[in-house]
Amino acid sequence: MKDNYTITAFSENHIGLLNRITIIFTRRQVNIESLNVSQSSIKGIHKFTIVVHDTQEKVEKVVKQIDKLVEVMKAFYHTDKDIVHQEIALYKVPTEELLKSTTLEQTIRKHNARILEVTEDYTVIEKTGYKEETQELFDQLSKYGIMQFTRSGRVAVTKLKEELFSNYLRELDNQKLF
Repeated sequence: MKDNYTITAFSENHIGLLNRITIIFTRRQVNIESLNVSQSSIKGIHKFTIVVHDTQEKVEKVVKQIDKLVEVMKAFYHTDKDIVHQEIALYKVPTEELLKSTTLEQTIRKHNARILEVTEDYTVIEKTGYKEETQELFDQLSKYGIMQFTRSGRVAVTKLKEELFSNYLRELDNQKLF
């Protein structure tokens, strides 16, 4: 059965690593739903956060392949119940619609969105939440005319006290002591 999985991989910042990681997904015919790369909580280490919708078996195989890459220190996969995650969406709507419609302002408030910038021509609205929430706001703003729209990839942290990668590094250090 297919489900959503969030894959995290940890590495130093190497040129071309993202390409090598995405090739693994292509070879296994797994579509990437969202991708985010950023610094992690550990200095000098970057975290790749990749969302896929597939079977656990396929996800496990992909994670093992990513783990085999020399530049990758460690890769993990998580279900949605194992993590806290959010996305950010930006919507650009015509300012004239905002000024002439009180329901547009009510829609923004109802969705706990906020206005980032207002110009004569456009207004930029920001919404942070789950993909379904940002999509719902998109659907409602569509009737006012969306000039531009973008949604980030998922950002996520585990519900564990510490990052799994920190535990992994500690285990490696303990193994060196014996």
